[in-house]
Amino acid sequence: MKIFADTNVLVSAFTARGLCADLLEIILADHQLMTGEFVLQELERVLKTKLKVPNRKVFDVLRFLRNYHVEPLPDNPSEVEVGDEDDRWVLESALRAKADILVTGDKDLLTISEQVPHLRILTPREFWGLVQK
Repeated sequence: MKIFADTNVLVSAFTARGLCADLLEIILADHQLMTGEFVLQELERVLKTKLKVPNRKVFDVLRFLRNYHVEPLPDNPSEVEVGDEDDRWVLESALRAKADILVTGDKDLLTISEQVPHLRILTPREFWGLVQK
């Protein structure tokens, strides 16, 4: 499956041991990891400014992720109404990448899943349950 990882999932995967780190390993081993240029920009900002991760480590994370599918920045955000404008860019990136699943902890994206029938939007815990079957 083609799995699009949202910013919050990647932040957790690279900064803490736990569910998101385990999910990233499963995605890399058994699925196709996808993300977007918009997500990578957000990831860089969060790691540097909010979490104060050293620049070298941020560079290494971004370089690592660029070995996988990175959807270019869309011309426009998704037309689906989402509470946070940034989420519309993430959603559009996942749609353009033709991802099967968007894994996110973002409540705004999770609430609009019925409006996007050709993209499953799952929490990390829901995705974990899916891949453990």
